[in-house]
Amino acid sequence: MNQREQSGGRATPVVAVVLAAGFGTRFDPDDPKQLVSVGGRPIVCWSIEAFERNARVSDIIVVVNPRVRAAVESLVDAAGYPKVRMILNGGAERVDSTEAALAALAAAGVPRDAKILIHDAVRPFVAQSSIDGCIDALDRFAAATVAYASTDTVLLTEDLGDVQVVRSVPERAHTFRAQTPQAFRFATIRHAYDLAAGDPDFHPTDDTRVVVDYLPDEPVAIVAGGESNLKVTTREDMPTAERIAARLLAER
Repeated sequence: MNQREQSGGRATPVVAVVLAAGFGTRFDPDDPKQLVSVGGRPIVCWSIEAFERNARVSDIIVVVNPRVRAAVESLVDAAGYPKVRMILNGGAERVDSTEAALAALAAAGVPRDAKILIHDAVRPFVAQSSIDGCIDALDRFAAATVAYASTDTVLLTEDLGDVQVVRSVPERAHTFRAQTPQAFRFATIRHAYDLAAGDPDFHPTDDTRVVVDYLPDEPVAIVAGGESNLKVTTREDMPTAERIAARLLAER
């Protein structure tokens, strides 16, 4: 791994883990959304390039499902992304893919204080300010996440079997929509996953949840996200994605 950030006089790696292992069944089971073109390039390439462009990111790992691995490898080879060090097979769930990346980093000898940024490949338009914000936040905190302040009132509910009922309404000023990247010192996220491994009910949908649940005394800083940091989930998201891509390309 290359080393860029300085910590106590020693360079510290900043590693972006791009998770592209989802099967995208809500999008189109026959057309993996990581490979769908937006603004003339595959979605996964937008995400890889966001970290390639950031001078503070030293290394990139891409985690894929076997179905798209050959295609992603071809895209990486064709683009010649110099920071991509590994392309790994992921697992059945998102957490399995993160664990595969963490195991590979450990095997590569990544130091405990390395800064790890975990990003969903299907958020192709992450801002450089959010990436920088994550890297900076890890100077003070061991965990951080990009998030966007909610403009809607959020309802916390309880399942009564055949109906959901409202149990509380948190103050909107304290509600945020989680985005990615989610950032951690390597020792922190590895420890959280080690603790979670023995829990049979362990099925979190993102990596921040793992730290919040299993390291509850570890504060997670909020880094400003934005409306453009869209997660492409269904076909209905594509017109919005195309508009964002067109605007970003026009600004370059």
